[in-house]
Amino acid sequence: MSNTPHELAGEFPDKAALISRLKQSDAHFAKLADDYHAVNRAVHRAETNVEPVSAEVETGMRKQRAALKDEIWGILSKA
Repeated sequence: MSNTPHELAGEFPDKAALISRLKQSDAHFAKLADDYHAVNRAVHRAETNVEPVSAEVETGMRKQRAALKDEIWGILSKA
């Protein structure tokens, strides 16, 4: 497991197997998961000052991550 906080498997530990299956079988879900992963990594890099950004940019990235997480949860809760 990664040291990056908020990875999907950490956010939804009881759904890890389902996440893995959906990433392989559902192209839309796989894209959402990839997008979430990219944004989450960018937020982590900003938070740790590896790639500092303005507060506004960081807030925007966090909102994007939250929206993706909500959409992912919507799919997971119905599967």
